Amino acid sequence: MQTNADLVILNIGQLVTCSSDGKPKRGVAMRDVGIIEDAGVACIEGKIAAFGRSKDVAAAFASTDSIDADGRVVTPGFVDPHTHIVFAGNRLNEFELKIEGADYLDILKQGGGIISTVRRTREASIEDLIEHGISRLDKMLACGTTTVEIKTGYGLDPATELKMLAAIGELDLAHPIDIVPTLLAAHAFPPEFADDNDGYVDLICGEILPQAWDWYTRSHFCEERRPIFADVFCERNAFDLRQSERILKTAKALWFGLKAHADEFTNLGCSRLAIELGAVSIDHLDAISDDEIKLLAASETVGVVTPTVNFNLGSTHFADARKLIDSGCAVAISTDYNPGSAPCPSQPMTMALACRYQKLLPSEALNAATINAAFAAGAGNSAGSIREGNQGDLVLFNTSDYREIAYEFGAEMAEIVVKNGQVVFDTHQA
Repeated sequence: MQTNADLVILNIGQLVTCSSDGKPKRGVAMRDVGIIEDAGVACIEGKIAAFGRSKDVAAAFASTDSIDADGRVVTPGFVDPHTHIVFAGNRLNEFELKIEGADYLDILKQGGGIISTVRRTREASIEDLIEHGISRLDKMLACGTTTVEIKTGYGLDPATELKMLAAIGELDLAHPIDIVPTLLAAHAFPPEFADDNDGYVDLICGEILPQAWDWYTRSHFCEERRPIFADVFCERNAFDLRQSERILKTAKALWFGLKAHADEFTNLGCSRLAIELGAVSIDHLDAISDDEIKLLAASETVGVVTPTVNFNLGSTHFADARKLIDSGCAVAISTDYNPGSAPCPSQPMTMALACRYQKLLPSEALNAATINAAFAAGAGNSAGSIREGNQGDLVLFNTSDYREIAYEFGAEMAEIVVKNGQVVFDTHQA
């Protein structure tokens, strides 16, 4: 007697499960991607109902929606744990300045960078933010991403930060990709507080964070028990350690989960601070110290590296993800998709860069883009791996060997993307 399934995929050459023991993978465990050959998987009511040998799945499940993988690879949907895709305008002029040698922090100091996007985002309607956000999410979906964290941070005032949160909420309802919201009001100092940085910190702690938490409690994210995070950019010419500590502690007291942009250019001690406060992730880590690496390895915090930023900025220095993994840290990778430092929607491209410049093996890069990325986004118990009861988020790639996802770059190999057990992208129907 067969069970009716909503979707069955059979004859999978490599079913790459990226399964874990309920925690992010670290150390040598990141080399194990959990391959099942000649496999099948069945989805019922948006969840993975069963997986295993293809003949066993075929015998147990029947579906009118059946896919013959014909020996190709199926992985979990990618999770992107660090993005900034709700914004208006572009930074094409700064792209040219950087080519000519301008430094990222110098551009920021001169009112460019984040601030130039802030001006456009403040002027934009929520409808425009949603329209452009859907377009960017479509690009990510075509690359195999099925869950994405999205930050605010291009408002830097109460009204625009709340407008961005509202846009993020609408995008989650309108698009197949699941979204994790993060408040990043502490992204830069707005022009009106250029001479009163602590005054802006007062505004964040006294108004923006409480208003954002109130929005969250009335949102579908809260109703569905999905988390919201608060983040801070701790860096030279941005928020110093004292200011970052105040913001993160205020956010924690309001029950936000915590994330931090830490050690991107300068080591100011933010990694230590965020780990001690129980942050779900610390991101960038180009300048993290050996002592902080030891702290990270002993913690539940995930280290998120963003090689797309270094690549786009023309840097020869990348976060030492190899050292992080060998030290026992749980490492994830992210596109950091944003208009300035990383205009990249593709986790496969991020994997390719991580392998080449940070010396990750393809297996480590895949785990970093799936199961570990899911934990870095607060979604490790539902996304990022193929196990019974998880969301039916799957990607069928046009290859018979998963290593080719990172080996070949510049051409996306995702043929079919499944979200919650439903086909949401199919190159054959494009």
